[in-house]
Order: sequence, then C-alpha cells, then structure tokens
Amino acid sequence: MLFTAELRSATTAGNKKLSHTPGIVIVRRPTRLEGLRQRWGTLGQARFVMSNRQSFSEPAKFESGLSKTAQGRVGNRRSTQTELGAKSAATIEHEVSFSEYEQEDTIYQRVLERLESELSFGVPISVVDRSLVPTMDFWKMAVVVVVGQDGLVANTAKYVGDVPIIGVNPDPIRFDGILLPFKVEQARRAVQRVLDQQAQIRRVTLAEVLLNDSQKLLAFNDFFVGRANHASARYTIQTSGKSEAQSSSGILISTGAGSTGWMSSVFNMAAGVAQMLGTELASNISLSWEDRKLLWAVREPFKSQRTQATLVAGVIDEGEGLIIESLMPDGGIIFSDGVDSDFLPFNSGTIAKITASSQCAHLVIP
Repeated sequence: MLFTAELRSATTAGNKKLSHTPGIVIVRRPTRLEGLRQRWGTLGQARFVMSNRQSFSEPAKFESGLSKTAQGRVGNRRSTQTELGAKSAATIEHEVSFSEYEQEDTIYQRVLERLESELSFGVPISVVDRSLVPTMDFWKMAVVVVVGQDGLVANTAKYVGDVPIIGVNPDPIRFDGILLPFKVEQARRAVQRVLDQQAQIRRVTLAEVLLNDSQKLLAFNDFFVGRANHASARYTIQTSGKSEAQSSSGILISTGAGSTGWMSSVFNMAAGVAQMLGTELASNISLSWEDRKLLWAVREPFKSQRTQATLVAGVIDEGEGLIIESLMPDGGIIFSDGVDSDFLPFNSGTIAKITASSQCAHLVIP
C-alpha cells in the first residue's frame, strides 16, 4: 500500500512496531474535550479560558471605543442580562458548551473501554489514534473497528487494504453514522462474524491517483486537485480524447460514496444558476457505492485568451482515466477526503491520472 511521500519514512517505522499476529485494531479519534486539553494544557485552564471569554454583548473594553449611540445599545442589552444573576449570559453559554464537551468525552471513553473489554477473543488488540493510521501496517490484521464519526471510516479505509472495517457509532444521539451501522452493544457479534468468516461485506469503490513519479493516493469520497491557498489553479485536462488548458478553483473527482457529499454541492450550485436563468436542470447525478465509475467537475472554470471551459464535468468509466498536468510552479496539491494534510504535491512537470482503483474498501454491514 502506498502513501504520500511525506508519510513513507514514518510508514517504515510503524511497520516495525506492529505485531504481524492476526489481531483487532480499534481506531479512535480525539474528542473535542481532548482537543481543548491539548490546546490549553489542562482542562482547568481550558474551562477558565472559555468561561472568561467576553462576547460582544458584554461590557467589555471595546465599549470605550464605541459611539454614544452604540454604547447605549450595548447598555440596553446588558440590562436585560441582569436577570441572569452574577453570571453573564456569555459565561453560562460557555459553561453549557464545556459541559457538552465533557458529556461527549465521557460517553466516548466509556465506549472505548467497553470495546477493549468485550472484544477479547484471545487475539492482540491495538488501539490506534487516527493520526497514526497512515503509519500502520494492517495487512495481517483480522478486522479494523472504527469508532466514528463517518469521516474516520472514510480516512481509515484508504490505508487498511482488504481488511474488513466495522464502523461503530459511539453516540447515536450526536452522530448520524451513515458509515457507522453498528452500536457498541453489537460490536462483539460483528467482530465474531468476521473472525468466523461469516460477515456480510459491502465492497466500496475507491478512487486512485497515480503521478508520473509513481506516487499514489487513494480516496474514499473524493479528490481535490488545485492550489493549497485556493487561488486559481492552472493545468491542462485530458479526457475522452479531448484536451484543453484551464484556469479554475480546482477539480473535484468523486466516488459513488462521495457523490452525495461535496460533489452534490457542485450540482446544487448549477441548479441554482439554471433556475435563475429560467431553465430546468436534471436532478443531481449520483452513483452507488459499488459503481466502478467516478464523477468529476471543474469548479468555477474561467475563460480567457489562454484558457477554455468546455471540459467541465463528466464520468470516468472503469478502465478509463482523467489526466491532469500541472502548470503551477508551486502551491499545487492533490488531497483526498477533505484532509488537506494528506496530499501529493502537484507542481509544474507533474502529471496525474485519476481512475477507479482496483482496491476496494470492505465495510461490514449488519
């Protein structure tokens, strides 16, 4: 399995650490509370910072710089808040937010503890943070249990090869969990069926980009080809025997799984423009997760003396590819599934071919 150039050295180190005994991997993510703790050092400091932040409705120092009329408006709002007692409305709001973070974290940590306890089948169990997934070697693992959200399943699927993935929804009240069909109490049974080779598996088509220097990257939902700073991207695009130079906000290439996500926003925009012009647009195009096809669309193509906008959307059938050559001296990137830290450089001299990958994600379904 190939990763971005930046990750290859880390991959070698990770391979040496992971046992090759078939086992179970639990992939977890940091909660929002853990993120606050990492940012501020301690939870006490994080709580203090949040509770002492002033909102624009409070009598903050900025009032002195306001006009008398504006100060009057602030004073009127402040008087309505005196009913709340000693605590300001902003302080109460921050305390509620912090309490929500604590509840979410408590539920998540309990789910992880329960999974570690209940998934004891006499095989090794490894709990892996999502940041380490690209550095792991999963090829001899029996099953990967991903403890959601949905995006964690998508980003894990690119690195685990053919190993079955069980998506567990740790908090159904908070997460819809389209890719998380199992509740925590169903996880043991799901893992048991995988170990007994009796699980139902859904094979999901992945997208693959191959560069002319042999680097590869996979995508569960979509690829973005453009510039890191979202300025105009310059490139040539080739498909179905046609080619043209373009300048745009980038190109989006979507799998069937991703066709109802970011790609759908492109169709929503097109439908809105068509409605403004008094014309009707066909309903959004979407593919099934198993379809061996990809959708692609150019975002905001710009016509000029040197650039065209006739190749703006299409379907990549199995066995075909979309070929893009960079005309950007620097700042060009290709990233997958909305994670711009997981990217390939795409600068002048680089040619990318994007196809439906021969590798599929194997999602366990109830």
